[in-house]
Formats: sequence, structure tokens, C-alpha cells
Amino acid sequence: MSDTLDPEDAKLVTLARGARGRVSAAAGAALRDETGRTYSAADVTLTSLSISALELAIAQAVASGARGVEAAAVVTDDPDGFVVPAALAEFGPTSQVIVCRTDGSVARRLPGSSA
Repeated sequence: MSDTLDPEDAKLVTLARGARGRVSAAAGAALRDETGRTYSAADVTLTSLSISALELAIAQAVASGARGVEAAAVVTDDPDGFVVPAALAEFGPTSQVIVCRTDGSVARRLPGSSA
């Protein structure tokens, strides 16, 4: 499996890194919906609320009227520990989730949901 990303997936990684860096979060995520629109987010950890970066990006997409997702990227301090949230499968089929290290290098690619 190649670590080379096509330009659209590389854009997702860049957006995820930016979201993570803006707030010094452990993870950032970005996704591309079925129309090509992108959404990015970082982990939110408050006393009364904890939501992963990818879950927040999914919520933003759903709130914007998206009906599906083509691909997602997550940049995290712990790429080996990343687990795809169940919300992604509920949102619809996804081609892949690209999990990256904080420097943007690809750690692994996970199959998307087949909902």
C-alpha cells in the first residue's frame, strides 16, 4: 500500500493538521462529503463534553446537509490507537479513513464503512 496521497486526500490531511494545530489538540480530522465539500475539526475535551475530531467533523457535515462521505483523514498523536467512530458508519458508506502521524505521514489506511 502506497503512502502517496492523491491531491484531494492530501488536502484532507492538511486540513486535519491545521485543525489539530490551532488548538493543540491530540487529534484533528477532516472529511470530504459526497459533493466534495470539506469539514475539519479537532478533539474537544471539556469537563462536561468529550467528542473526537472525526465525530465533530461528521456532526458539522450532517448539520450542513451532507448525505454521505467520500473519505476522511485523521492526524493524531496515537495513530495505532485510533478507532473509527460508529458515527461514520451511520453517516453512510466511506471509501477510506487515512490515519496519519502528526507530521502528516500516513500511518495506516482503514477501510471505510459499507453501510
